[in-house]
Amino acid sequence: MRILLVVYDNDSYIHWFPQGLAYIAAVLKKDGYDVEIYNQDLHHYPDEHLTAYLDRNKFDIIGVNIIAGYYQYKKLLNISLAIEKSKQRPEQFIIGGHGPSPEPEYFLEKTGADVAVIGEGEETVLELFDAFATHKPLDRINGIAYRNGGKVVVNPRRELIKDIDSIPWPAYELFPIEYYRLLRMPHCTHGDFVMPLLSGRGCTFKCNFCYRMDKGFRPRSAEAIIEEIQYLKKEFGISYIAFSDELLMSSGQRTMEICESFLKADLNIKWDCNGRLNYATPKVLALMKRAGCVFINYGIEAYDDDVLKKMNKALSIKQIDQGIESTLAAGISPGLNMLFGHIGDNKETLTAAVNFLIKHDDGAQMRTIRPVTPYPGSPLYNYAIEKGLIKDIEDFYENKHLNADLFAVNFTKLSEKELYSELANANIMLVENYFENKKKLMVSQIKDLYYSRDASFRGFRQT
Repeated sequence: MRILLVVYDNDSYIHWFPQGLAYIAAVLKKDGYDVEIYNQDLHHYPDEHLTAYLDRNKFDIIGVNIIAGYYQYKKLLNISLAIEKSKQRPEQFIIGGHGPSPEPEYFLEKTGADVAVIGEGEETVLELFDAFATHKPLDRINGIAYRNGGKVVVNPRRELIKDIDSIPWPAYELFPIEYYRLLRMPHCTHGDFVMPLLSGRGCTFKCNFCYRMDKGFRPRSAEAIIEEIQYLKKEFGISYIAFSDELLMSSGQRTMEICESFLKADLNIKWDCNGRLNYATPKVLALMKRAGCVFINYGIEAYDDDVLKKMNKALSIKQIDQGIESTLAAGISPGLNMLFGHIGDNKETLTAAVNFLIKHDDGAQMRTIRPVTPYPGSPLYNYAIEKGLIKDIEDFYENKHLNADLFAVNFTKLSEKELYSELANANIMLVENYFENKKKLMVSQIKDLYYSRDASFRGFRQT
């Protein structure tokens, strides 16, 4: 069977390497399938191009996966329409990812797809595609929803893969890595090549706005991580790794073990990761710095103990203050993620968040505050349904979640007008602070150049 996997275009200048699809491609290729990648992202092809491509090329199966964003939802609908218009529509149209997984019935209805893969897909697709090839029924395949005549059948969820070191690496050889490695991350130089990589799957925490449905945390071994990094360095010249999983810093002990392994292997590579301030101690951070860490993205989300408790963040203002100060002292830039509009948020909590961000801004990234969104699959979504703030998933995608920077639901006691006015003022302050600091830096560079004859100056380049 010939399989086409579609990487959709999200209108980025440089796209993030599609890791999920690359893992699926790897297991299919290993099992002997003929897999081709359609890179709409690289070429910015219009959706009509996919229709024409399918008209010219015969495939048995086509697959698309998306996360749960408003843009991705609309994109999936457009891609689905492009597939249906083809004179050679593949016999099986498969969708997957975080977007369809919570309520696959709705996505199958909206897209006209034949099967939705629910949750982790590597084992599921092998069993599913074998059933296609041998014409077996789909009723015993866990982890899918599928069309059966005029109705949708949702099978039981599949158990997670326990040994994730057993999963083949992403099929890098099928993708234009020369393009994806141009991704820019904090503190990478113009000469760095960047690639994302998973150090594990899942998370040890249970924030109520998180739509990740695969419970628990499964780490990769340090040896497996190092082997993949060494491969990326050798084959593609990668000099910077962006650890993209939910939480590399799953504990102080694991973080230190990974860093010690990096040092022992003499990786000599820069990297960033997602971290938890619960584990951001001076000892851990000093070792991370020595091992090449230049940036830690922290999901802070609120600077108020009551709101943090309602979010189920398992985090306090005291931990936030200590962790961020220790991170900066270690010479690592912190990513300061903040949300607004959660249960308990008000003008005072927003002001506190703005002041915190300005105080700790080191210029590594421009940070704004975004609305909290109750994505399907999250406890916050269920709360919004219970309170009558959202009717159902169709109401969420068609009426409420129209843009990630607009409020889908108002969980506060502020009016909608007040909500937007406060957030607008907050983000204006943050943007003005960022560019004022950049202006000061540029002026300082000009003075060094002309008054001190700084020969290391490399021109007024936009970064």
